Amino acid sequence: MGMETEKTRAAMGRPRAFDPDEALDKAMLVFWSKGYEGTSLTDLTDAMGINRPSLYSAFGNKEELFRKALERYSSKVACADAAFRQPTARAFAEKYLNDIADGLTDPTHPRGCMGVMSALVCSDEAGPVREELISCRRSSELAVRARLMKAQEDGDLCPDTNPADLARYIATIAQGMSVQSVSGATREELRRTVELALRAWPR
Repeated sequence: MGMETEKTRAAMGRPRAFDPDEALDKAMLVFWSKGYEGTSLTDLTDAMGINRPSLYSAFGNKEELFRKALERYSSKVACADAAFRQPTARAFAEKYLNDIADGLTDPTHPRGCMGVMSALVCSDEAGPVREELISCRRSSELAVRARLMKAQEDGDLCPDTNPADLARYIATIAQGMSVQSVSGATREELRRTVELALRAWPR
């Protein structure tokens, strides 16, 4: 009887086993919907179904967990591959922005871009996170710029167009749509925004 009680107590005190990938997906959704600053450790442990010691042991602190969640987000939500395979620069921009519009309004996950929404409000203490998000956005913009530079070399983009300025324009439209989607903009509305934005495409 005594030994049975000891075993029962040990089992009750033992941390519950969990799937790290599943827990990370749940953390990603919390950060995605609430942003980095708006997410508390309690929000994370409740969503992930684990206690704080298990969170620290598996993922490190909140900042480290966010970085892992951001990597997971980038791998799951990336929608640019098909766009980069388009035959012309304008077709690339149209596909790129429309895919983003579709992703931002997908009903199966929170609205908006996790990176953009998390960066909107960052205290001084969250400086490293803000820099990480800036770096991620910069990498995306550089990839767009490289695609436009290739188009210019191929004669598909007029020579007096500045690829860096055009890439920044595309990034600005994409980030603005993220904020609009959180405010309730529909997929159709965002796609009309893309159509209007591309009327300024250099000819």
